[in-house]
Amino acid sequence: MTMTRASFASALAPGINKWYGEAYGDYKPQYVDIFTTEKSNRAFEEDVGTTGFGYAVAKSEGNAISYDTSQQGFKTRYNHVTYGLGFVITREAYEDDLYGVIGKKKATSLARSMRLTKDVIAANVLNRAFTAAYAGGDGKELCATDHPNVTGGTWSNELSVAANLSEAALEQMNIDIMKFTDDRGLKIAVRPRQLIIPPDLVFEAERILKTEGRVYTADNDINALKMMGKIPKVVVNQYLTSTTAFFLQTDVPDGLKHFERRGDDFGMDNDFDTENAKFKATARYSFGFTDPRCIYGTPGV
Repeated sequence: MTMTRASFASALAPGINKWYGEAYGDYKPQYVDIFTTEKSNRAFEEDVGTTGFGYAVAKSEGNAISYDTSQQGFKTRYNHVTYGLGFVITREAYEDDLYGVIGKKKATSLARSMRLTKDVIAANVLNRAFTAAYAGGDGKELCATDHPNVTGGTWSNELSVAANLSEAALEQMNIDIMKFTDDRGLKIAVRPRQLIIPPDLVFEAERILKTEGRVYTADNDINALKMMGKIPKVVVNQYLTSTTAFFLQTDVPDGLKHFERRGDDFGMDNDFDTENAKFKATARYSFGFTDPRCIYGTPGV
């Protein structure tokens, strides 16, 4: 995979007006809008849940009070993965390059690859939200209709019937979120924080959330989602692979997480025998989710 002078023959002769293909604009890092970043100095990180107590019970006169217990909940492990990429160029190609396109510009391109890779890895947490093979601490995928409670029973953060992005679907998701409970079945105050969508749904989301009246109806009804401010923000993620899936991210803490074990590290060396120049970049991190109550989603239809 070594780049030689033959790989960039035009870089060895004068007369080239412009080199193109690596000067495109990039979106700002998109995972920062969705994931909470924490530093790590271990091989892996673990989040462990804990249950509170149940509802109080009536105590009759003269009888003993009822006692309850708390216990450890589900355990989620974040295994940090090292990602890396590099390139090799001959000394001759580096020396004879008249435009800097082989050395300096390729180093910039390497940094770009590392940066965009992180967004792809992050988005995969949502891309796999409905895939059983990618389970969280409770043994279920991120979005499921049968998440188990530590103390028994199940709860759901996925529409029972998949639906496309619509006013009705968003209203039902909001209703279901308001009914969330903890692992002991006690009601918890959870609110949607933002709607996460692929580029394919950006115009539909704008129509649904920005109009004063209800969309696609002649009834003179208000747009309750807008008037009540139920969805404060819309995040468009360019790396979502489904054109129909969408998610409401809630304000539940310890939800979607990114652990950075080691940031981007760039290195360069020369091979003694060949005199080839070797450039590399590596980083070590992990993305995942702890409490699935942080997301409510549907794959669409």
